Amino acid sequence: MKITETYLESVRKQFLYYKTIGEKAMYQLAPEQLFVMTNDDTNSIAMIVKHMSGNMLSRWTDFLTTDGEKEWRNRDSEFENDLQTPEQVWALWNQGWSCFLGALDSLSAEQLSEIIYIRNEGHTVMEALNRQLAHYPYHIGQIVFYAKQLKATPWESLSIPRNASGSYNADKFAREKGIRNFTDDELNRLR
Repeated sequence: MKITETYLESVRKQFLYYKTIGEKAMYQLAPEQLFVMTNDDTNSIAMIVKHMSGNMLSRWTDFLTTDGEKEWRNRDSEFENDLQTPEQVWALWNQGWSCFLGALDSLSAEQLSEIIYIRNEGHTVMEALNRQLAHYPYHIGQIVFYAKQLKATPWESLSIPRNASGSYNADKFAREKGIRNFTDDELNRLR
């Protein structure tokens, strides 16, 4: 398998891992907690989802032929806390991820070196994916951190639980060495 094919497989698994973590964090909250802002300078989880969805739709709609910052995108409106229901939040979440993952799944290894533009700045497709692999987990980290603060009942860990590193590592080292993606086990554990 070529390195570019391995890259596409790996990057897809990483995006799915972070998508799942974001979902698991939001599922732990009461519906009204998705809209909480602790002060005027913070974003609610709903606003973060709205921004991520807007970014995904803009960046990945016709991404090979049009600039990633679409004329129809109103980025500033993504930071208005105007969503009313959890269903609206989940609809935007799913719409954004569907657009992005559809674009990712349409790629061939040969296209990774093609040049695409975001605000008239050229990126290879691989660079654009790497850019988003930093951007989306950044916001998902915000969602997780905020959700942990808002949750009234005990938090269900999304990674290695506290005081469980020893058993986690023992399980990993009990297996034979092999080439595998860390997300394979983690996605199964989170399901």
